[in-house]
Amino acid sequence: MSSLRPSPIAPTVDFDRDGVQHGFLRLPYSRDDSAWGSVMIPICVIRNGKGPTALLSGGNHGDEYEGPLALYDLARTLDPKDVSGMVIIVPAMNYPAFRAGTRTSPIDKGNMNRSFPGRPDGTVTEKIADYFQRELLPRADIVFDFHSGGKTLDFVPFCAAHTLPDKALEQKAFDAVAAFSAPFSMRMIEIDSVGMYDTAAEEMGKVFVSTELGGGGTSRAQTVRVARRGILNLLRHAGIVAGAAEKGRTQWLDMPSGDCFSFAEDDGMIETMVDLGEPVEKGAVLARIHSTGRTGIAPQEIRAKMSGMLAARHFPGLVKAGDCAAVVAVEVD
Repeated sequence: MSSLRPSPIAPTVDFDRDGVQHGFLRLPYSRDDSAWGSVMIPICVIRNGKGPTALLSGGNHGDEYEGPLALYDLARTLDPKDVSGMVIIVPAMNYPAFRAGTRTSPIDKGNMNRSFPGRPDGTVTEKIADYFQRELLPRADIVFDFHSGGKTLDFVPFCAAHTLPDKALEQKAFDAVAAFSAPFSMRMIEIDSVGMYDTAAEEMGKVFVSTELGGGGTSRAQTVRVARRGILNLLRHAGIVAGAAEKGRTQWLDMPSGDCFSFAEDDGMIETMVDLGEPVEKGAVLARIHSTGRTGIAPQEIRAKMSGMLAARHFPGLVKAGDCAAVVAVEVD
């Protein structure tokens, strides 16, 4: 960590007090329209006696909505009498990005999920990451961070954890994934894990679970239902909320290697050749990229490097070289 300076963020909640508290993480932010202004990040703390602590977040990327919808609702409805321990809820982690409806912060273009461990004397995004790194993550026993595809990707709805060197921790995470009970459950690899919130939590030995619940910069009725039911299932599994988990059928998926990912090599208009959830054979055409600069040019074909199921696809109609075009996952019995 670059500095041991105290975080500039001041919480308006008391993490040691029982009951329900709705407040803010107040981050000073001096700017043209507010010389002594602040970024006010909503937070809810629900505590009842001793027990495990769950740290729940959405809006790590500001254009992903199932998490904020589920967590604002949970903060409003969860009764502390049903809680043993503590639930910390931050529905919109990168609050400036969430307010703007963008993946990254409009203030500093910071991608929260590539900004850890953060810096207390850094940009606004780095200061938020530093507060989570030093103040919130150490309190948690289980960490859950909602994601979906945002404006540029669309996924089959899955809950996920990573394969880890620590197999005992890995098993705890996959047990939590199973308890969430999404339509799909994923053993996930990352193409770029440096600076991720996931990595920060896992390196602390925390049980870390995440989702990809759709995309396109919006939410669907099904995916919001999955999010709301799943987060309560997770809290019940952790022994924090009373009651039995509401189980549903889940299909396990695996991402065994980098061959899962296919990337565009040219700009153009993308034509999806396989729909989400459909089977894919190695060598099959997943998508075609059509040149838009002139007529008469054959489209570039993007072919699957492995057999499986289409788990994610590029969402907008136009694509740029380097964009992720498709992700294939393997169904596991």
